[in-house]
Amino acid sequence: MRLALPTACAGLLLTGLLAACGPASTSSPDTVAALPAPPLDTAAYPMAEGFNQAGSDARALHLADRVMRQMGGYPAWQQTRLLGWSFLDGSYQLWDKYTGDFRWQKDSLVAVYNLDSQEGRAYRAGQDISGTQEGRQLLADMYPTWVNNSWWLVMPFKLKDAGVTLTYKGTGKFMDGTPAEVLSMTFQKVGVTPENRYDIFINPRTNLVEEWSFYRNAQDAQPAFHRRWADYRRTGRLLLASDRTDGKDGRRLTHVVALDSVPASVMQSPRPIQPL
Repeated sequence: MRLALPTACAGLLLTGLLAACGPASTSSPDTVAALPAPPLDTAAYPMAEGFNQAGSDARALHLADRVMRQMGGYPAWQQTRLLGWSFLDGSYQLWDKYTGDFRWQKDSLVAVYNLDSQEGRAYRAGQDISGTQEGRQLLADMYPTWVNNSWWLVMPFKLKDAGVTLTYKGTGKFMDGTPAEVLSMTFQKVGVTPENRYDIFINPRTNLVEEWSFYRNAQDAQPAFHRRWADYRRTGRLLLASDRTDGKDGRRLTHVVALDSVPASVMQSPRPIQPL
């Protein structure tokens, strides 16, 4: 059963697409205010092998545990097999966490790819183009596409991933001026863009990540963008957020699903499918 996650990415496929932060409010109060407190009987969020425990601090780990519990808990994350979502560029993807199968489509293009073998097939309008320059390039892009696009969906489940250093930066403010607790997330020789850094803004009322900042280089003084991580909804066993706006552009993930099983025939279909 494959449960690996993408490590360190950021704006990899979105360079020039994202704007810097602007004035806005954080998550809708109607969405988060009614959420229950994290269950105390949920299993802790274990550190992945290779997580930099020595360089991380206890306060940061405690906050990561609270976030994991509020989003459904580690057992729920493990039991969730299939994730589906439409990304900011209009592509639609399905990721089978157990097998490593990743299916991507946009317009008439489809790629059926396995993250473990890093092999697959590419199609246009149902016709196999794997042997063409276009098809070869599409398949070569699939691993970094998965890293980038899945990161924008499941980043809060990766706070204790291999190669991650997690530290507590102290209190800060959301875009609307309300209090936040801020984590710094950096990486050690992992992923596609290990030089990145993220600041993760957690709402102490809801125990949820509700904003994030991205730094192309860990030492940068100003972020390349600051965006919401908001509009949480119960999806299968998990609580997932779709709002990724900077307060002005309205960007969001759509067609977000989290399933315990894989519907028949969808992963290998050479033609675009309707979102689940």
